[in-house]
This record gives sequence, C-alpha cells and structure tokens, in this order.
Amino acid sequence: MRKKRYTVACLSGDGIGPELTAEASRALVAVSGMHGFQVDELHAPFGGDAVRRFGHPLPTVTRAACLEADAVLVATTREPALEVVKAELDLRWRITRVCARGSELAVVSPVPDDAAELAVDSAFRLAFSRRARLTSVGSSARWHAAIDMAAERWEGVLVEHVPFEAAVTGLLRDPADFDVIASEQPFAEALASTAAFAHEGTRMVASGRVGPDGRGIFGPTHGSALEIAGQGVANPSAMLLATALMLGEGLGERSAARTLEGAVLDTLETGVRTPDLVSSGAGATTREFTDALLAALPSARRDTEFAEAAA
Repeated sequence: MRKKRYTVACLSGDGIGPELTAEASRALVAVSGMHGFQVDELHAPFGGDAVRRFGHPLPTVTRAACLEADAVLVATTREPALEVVKAELDLRWRITRVCARGSELAVVSPVPDDAAELAVDSAFRLAFSRRARLTSVGSSARWHAAIDMAAERWEGVLVEHVPFEAAVTGLLRDPADFDVIASEQPFAEALASTAAFAHEGTRMVASGRVGPDGRGIFGPTHGSALEIAGQGVANPSAMLLATALMLGEGLGERSAARTLEGAVLDTLETGVRTPDLVSSGAGATTREFTDALLAALPSARRDTEFAEAAA
C-alpha cells in the first residue's frame, strides 16, 4: 500500500529560522514515519536570506513553491514578505494555539468577515476531536446564527456563549478552563494574547491561516532573534508546536499532530529547557531539546490501540 504523500514549503528566513526549521524537519520525518505518510519538503529562499542570495525577500521560485504546496511552514512569521504569500493564498480562517501555565487552548476566528461559517465549522471540528467543549465569543446576529447551525451538525459538542469581557476575565483567572474558543475576528487577537501573556512561565504560541481546501501557512509567533542566531541555543518548542498545528489543520493528520504536540509538552515537563527557560546553569541546546523530543514520540502516541485493532 502506498503511503500518503504531502508537499510542504519550508520558509526558514533569517536569524534562528534555519536552526528551527532543521529541528522541525527532523520531527516531521519521525512522526510521519510513525503514522504512515510521507512529507516532501521544499526549502525555498525567504526573507533576509533571499535578499542576500537573490536580491528580493520573496523570489519567484518561493512564490511558486508556496502556491504548489499542500501547506507552508514558516519559521519567522513577522517577516513582511509573508504578507504577499498570504495575499496569494485563499486564507479564510485563523487558528492560534497557546500552551501556557498548564493550559492548552485554541482560538479560531474568521479572517474576512464573510468566512464566519467556515471558521465556526472548523472550530467545532477541532473541539469534537479534543474535549468536545467550545466557547463562543461574539456579538453579531450572523455569528450567533453560525454557531447555532454548527451546533446542530456537531451534536456532541458542548457550547457555551461568553461575552468578550467575561472571556478575558476567565483567561486571566485560569486559561485551563478553556479548550477551543470560537471568536469573531475583532476579539480573537486580544483573546489569544491574554491567554499567552496573562501569566508568567513557559509558553508556546503558534498560529495558522487556512483556506477552505485546508491549505495554509503555519508558524511560531516569535521573530527571527538575530542576536542568538547560529549559537544553537534557540528554543524550538513553538516551531514544533507550529509543525503539529500544520499536521492537524493543514494536512488533516490529526493523530500525528497529537503525537508531536504531546511530545513537545512531555519534553518540557521532564525538565529539558533551553537557556531562555532556565534561571541558572546551562540549558539544553536546540538539538538536545529535539533529541529528547524524538525519544518521547513513541510514548506520546495515543492512537496505537486503534491502529492495532484495525490491523
């Protein structure tokens, strides 16, 4: 039986981007092999790296690679040239994954206002695959109608309607009370920022913008961190979380996404920390963190019993 095969355009960019992309590639090879599919990576010049080599941050070959790929994985989402890629793809809804202070939640919102129905349905689908709980934050009649229609299609999902101010208060109190938040576009960024930065401690934030066909752009929310580039000390956890997000929401490989995300969290829980997360002493290198994650992948897999039953 032939394995499923996907193509991913990898945009490393400048700074720590190449180091993070290298670790994401290692994780992709391992987790795809575990779950029975293949990923072909197209590493295209992007950002400052492309300027030095081609005189332009987004060469024609890179634009073509992004248009042809099943998903785009970018290491530096703050690169201005990425806006051109977003404009050329039909990106209709956005997801932000936040792992902080022991909580793991997702904020899903439309990009254009007329994509409310698609964003809501995507949020319900995600909630159904997780804890079957969804929090709706919105005020317009169209939004409430979209939520009600989706709730009829996803009968197993428990829906709670929460005003924006109450949602912010709840996130400040304990973000672990939330799982999937479906939000109207004006509220989404504030909700994701509150969840990520309301409390001190380890946090990872990754985001994706997705089209109706599942193709999208995924990456961590941090910058290129030029000051530590090349030192091998960059924290790859948010990049690996973005890779898991791409697997689940971009490629539809949700079991693989859960395995990779679980391994990231397990690795952090075992105390493996890069220098940015330690208050004293030496931290793990970028490569050492990923080595520990790859070792944790088998125990992080949760679909084994189903796979064995189907075999």
